[in-house]
Amino acid sequence: METKQVSVESLSAEEQDRLYQELQAKRKNRSIEAREAYESCRDQFLYEVEKRVIPYAQDGTDLIKWMRGESSAFMEILKNYGKLKRDDQLGFTAGNETFRVTCSAQRVKGFDERADVAAKRLVDFLKEWIKNRDNGEKDPMYQLCMTMIQRNDNGELDNKSISRLYEVEESFNSTDYSEIMSLFRESFVIKNTVSYFTFEKKDKDGNWKKVEVSFCRM
Repeated sequence: METKQVSVESLSAEEQDRLYQELQAKRKNRSIEAREAYESCRDQFLYEVEKRVIPYAQDGTDLIKWMRGESSAFMEILKNYGKLKRDDQLGFTAGNETFRVTCSAQRVKGFDERADVAAKRLVDFLKEWIKNRDNGEKDPMYQLCMTMIQRNDNGELDNKSISRLYEVEESFNSTDYSEIMSLFRESFVIKNTVSYFTFEKKDKDGNWKKVEVSFCRM
């Protein structure tokens, strides 16, 4: 049976309006269904990822915490066994015929609370110093020093920037400035030690291969 084709022009204004409303409703329903289908897929994707990533991240956190504790304890045993009196050895490599671990460590230095005092004193010094300068706050030396004590996004001073302040100490030729620089130098201390671990295992051909525990390297 053939479907009878109806021309829109042959419909009354009321019928055309009703047809238009029906088409709009169908279009809206299709849009809603498409959005709901997408959101359902998205929610399922996020659920599956979260279900696997959170335990993975927690296992990684637990592993590094455990490794740091165990490696520190092993390092003490190694030092005692080797009768090492100095405290400058931070890392080691330990292994057997098929597996080995390398612990690399470095001391991280940073500024302590004395640097905060030094920075405040420097600002006061510079404010007083520019009173006798023709350019005032536009003086290049003033601008340089103020820039060097700006903090990064973590609220920390940058050692390379502070080091530039040491370079102009003779230019200021001031006891106050020298005292401030000494305070900066004293405040730059060892804050912690960061450890890095490398794991290697021999393959069937007898070659050492890294065991990658970094997600981005897998």
